[in-house]
Amino acid sequence: MSTEATSDIGLIGLAVMGQNLALNIADHGFRISVYNRTTSKMEAFVAKYPDTPGGLVGEASLEGFVRSLKRPRKIIVLVQAGGPTDKVIEGLVPLLEEGDILIDGGNARWTDTIRRERELTSKGLRFIGSGVSGGEEGARFGPSLMPGGTREAWQYLEPIWQAIAAKVDPGTGKPLPGAQPGKPVEGGVACTAYIGENGAGHYVKMVHNGIEYGDMQMICEAYDLLRGVLGLTPPEMGEIFDEWNKGQLDSFLIEITADILKQADPETKKPFVDVVLDTAGQKGTGKWTSINALDMGTPAPTIAEAVFARCLSAVKEEREHAATILSGPPSYSYSGDKDAFVQAVHDALYCAKICSYAQGFQLMRYAEEAYDWKLNFGEIAQIWRGGCIIRAAFLQKITEAFERAPDLANLLLDPYFNETIRKAQENWREVVGVAARAGISIPTFGSALSYYDGYRTARLPQNLLQAQRDYFGAHTYERADRPRGQFFHVDWPHPDRPQVEA
Repeated sequence: MSTEATSDIGLIGLAVMGQNLALNIADHGFRISVYNRTTSKMEAFVAKYPDTPGGLVGEASLEGFVRSLKRPRKIIVLVQAGGPTDKVIEGLVPLLEEGDILIDGGNARWTDTIRRERELTSKGLRFIGSGVSGGEEGARFGPSLMPGGTREAWQYLEPIWQAIAAKVDPGTGKPLPGAQPGKPVEGGVACTAYIGENGAGHYVKMVHNGIEYGDMQMICEAYDLLRGVLGLTPPEMGEIFDEWNKGQLDSFLIEITADILKQADPETKKPFVDVVLDTAGQKGTGKWTSINALDMGTPAPTIAEAVFARCLSAVKEEREHAATILSGPPSYSYSGDKDAFVQAVHDALYCAKICSYAQGFQLMRYAEEAYDWKLNFGEIAQIWRGGCIIRAAFLQKITEAFERAPDLANLLLDPYFNETIRKAQENWREVVGVAARAGISIPTFGSALSYYDGYRTARLPQNLLQAQRDYFGAHTYERADRPRGQFFHVDWPHPDRPQVEA
């Protein structure tokens, strides 16, 4: 412990993520002070790692912790989001000086980050809300980091965030391997960049998580189709996912799916996936993304369906009861070419993935207008190429799309994605049809296809819907043969039903 200001940065909260992030920082040569409400946990952590390159400094009191930091002090708060984060900040504020910087690295709601920055700025302090993605391993060896706040505050944190972030090959965009304790990866492009003002970093992290929900559900639907239609075993499907991981679908989630499917249960020796109960948990960020899409009035049905799929999985007992009562289609037997169907599922997965990401990036475009941010979408895709859960070769294509057209309204309009779906959509439609005939639930594959068909349709049936609204609620309508912005109403109760301009 020290009472001198020798540490480059401090961290509060030594749960698994906090410990791993602290070790990552120390491995890169930065001296870091750590504090935990339970002192014994801090002491055990520091004692376990006495020889990190930068050095860990344990502090038993907040006062000592703050005194140990060089000015302007930089303090990472990595505790439970919401009230616990506010409580830690409240305890720190009286101990800090003008210009000191607080960094919230938790899964905070972006509106909380906007509020906290406003409150701390009024006290002369600076605040950064930074998304941290990659789980425990990412925190230890290189996460994707999404900081939001003032550029002035970011310049003090940038050298550390650039150092500890995941690194990717500048040409291929693939993560650089080989990080080990005490020996971080050198070179490459860091998976972090300044995102924007106040809550922009946490907002982008939220959308990242919403996209992650979609990715995971799509993979589950592909697995269910291969199992339910073709009758493949988990090890056989593991080999298929291995092959998929060598091409367009190259990603962390496809990689771990292949590994999981080939894993045997340690107890029964059955396929591990078969002994896992089919109920999925969630922490809320996917729900936040879906709710915000509704608030913004922008379509994100595939992300929302992924959230609802987890909700449906949670009512396990109800589903088991319903299975004894509700009927599906007659017994289905696939008579087509099995290899062709495997390729069709691959194509459906890729097309649905494109639509899900298109929805996420479109949502961020709406948000930058609503919150007066200036987001660099190509750069956001770049920093997701390594460290984070959705890291994938696919993200390089998104980066290239925004390099071609920085103001691209929707990823579907990019030539690469447009051509990809044009070539693959017959397979995609075939898979959706087979799933319907076989009685297999595919909420993300199906909703993504409906989104695609709706987005490419110049005239949707909502003309009838708006006429209904005018009929029962006098909500008015615009005419297809008049300029936009002119509204009309039919006096429906009147015997002649005249039109009046609203």
